[in-house]
Amino acid sequence: MKIAVMGAGAVGCYFGAMLAQHGHDVVLIGRPQHVAAIRDNAGLKLDSKAFTGVVPIGATTEPAGVEGADLVLFCVKSGDSESAGRSMAPFLKDTATILSLQNGVDNPMRLQPLLRQAVVPAAVYVATEMGGPGHVIHHGRGDLVIGASAASDAIAAQLNAAAIPTKVSDRVVDQLWAKLVINCAYNALSAVAQLPYGRLFDVDGVREVMRNVVEECAAVADALGVALPNDMYASTVALVTSMPKQYSSTAQDVARGRPSEIDFLNGYVVRKGAELNIPTPVNLTLQCMVKLKELTHAKGEEHA
Repeated sequence: MKIAVMGAGAVGCYFGAMLAQHGHDVVLIGRPQHVAAIRDNAGLKLDSKAFTGVVPIGATTEPAGVEGADLVLFCVKSGDSESAGRSMAPFLKDTATILSLQNGVDNPMRLQPLLRQAVVPAAVYVATEMGGPGHVIHHGRGDLVIGASAASDAIAAQLNAAAIPTKVSDRVVDQLWAKLVINCAYNALSAVAQLPYGRLFDVDGVREVMRNVVEECAAVADALGVALPNDMYASTVALVTSMPKQYSSTAQDVARGRPSEIDFLNGYVVRKGAELNIPTPVNLTLQCMVKLKELTHAKGEEHA
């Protein structure tokens, strides 16, 4: 396939690199500094347990890079979904499929009205980070659950062949919500503390905070007809055993002085809870804490 990655951050770079390694024609669409580094290095630097080296891959800063792509991995931050969708719309071929590999649950719903091509939601389970411009580090996992569409089975077959374990589900919204709950539990705490998941539990009370977050999310999900696993809290806490050294994407954004996706994580639960008259005070507190942290980093007001 010809594949474009719209939003070449850590997630997009990892999956783009995996597909390029398995013979697909891949172009990454990202920031100028990132694209320049890839071109200078004749490829993307990938560090993983299975491979360390440079993966030859295309890169551009222009949305026109999606032109001719059979598949677009849409990996921009949630707050950029509409603007990125509009920018690439004129260049998409009619038969392209857009696979939304994003945090949160409502990105495909916000993107679909802007495009005539099918937008397919995907729940992403991967631990990655950028090691610098043109350099992605893979810490663990790398599997997907994608929504059902006319092209989904064929896409899943190609992804599986590229060592990206992929399942197709007609209940992908449930998967997205399950991931949202985990993100709501970990992302803000990791961001405020600037600590990896494994260190969070060194503080008494963190487990109780997470339990409250999970219970609030579950109440909102239930009111929306979403089916979460019965062991949602247990599976949330268990994440630390598989990713003890992982910093949340929100923590990485805050550390770099970039806007986070907190309004589309805990903030999304808060908004839906307000619509449904379901209290979500712990999620609201975590949302506010991250936004305060963003202010201090953006203005250079961080103190020792």
